[in-house]
Amino acid sequence: MTQYGFHMRQDLCTGCHACQMACKDEKNLDDARLFRHVFETEGGAFSAAGSGYVHDAFAFYTSMSCNHCERPACLGVCPAGAIAKDEKTGIVTYDSELCIGCKYCEQACPYGAPQYDETAGKMTKCDLCADRVAAGELPVCVAACPFNALEFGELDDLRAKYGDTVTTLGLPEDTTGPSIVITSHATNATSAA
Repeated sequence: MTQYGFHMRQDLCTGCHACQMACKDEKNLDDARLFRHVFETEGGAFSAAGSGYVHDAFAFYTSMSCNHCERPACLGVCPAGAIAKDEKTGIVTYDSELCIGCKYCEQACPYGAPQYDETAGKMTKCDLCADRVAAGELPVCVAACPFNALEFGELDDLRAKYGDTVTTLGLPEDTTGPSIVITSHATNATSAA
């Protein structure tokens, strides 16, 4: 089985939200739903030092969507069988015909990936742009990033190239085997240590 995934570079992400907006446009999402979230992590402080100040303040951005996890928490709690993991691509799929709108998947996902569609009364989520990928194209979020902070590919190849960091400051502990590799921002690497 191939497992597709993402490489996210916090050191290149400027928080422009181009990935988030491209996804929203591609998937025709209403105002309340986002399949990709860009969030800021900040910390540190300023302190007096002699006649001035010193600081260890930092801020960086992370772009996150469904991670199409090895052990998806959403799959294990769905009572309707609406969530499955594709055996060929590793993409966590969702069947809106089977969904009963119970929101258990939303509660179980540590990344906040499943999104409730108020109009339909059903859950929705990132499908890794499976139709684009099948046509040999990049997921729209990756294609839209002007700074190449997102990369898409086979997870084994991404890990061989960039390592296996899947969690950093601001992200939950790895309990699901997310299909992502993160290159941490320099301040993130030092502050998380």
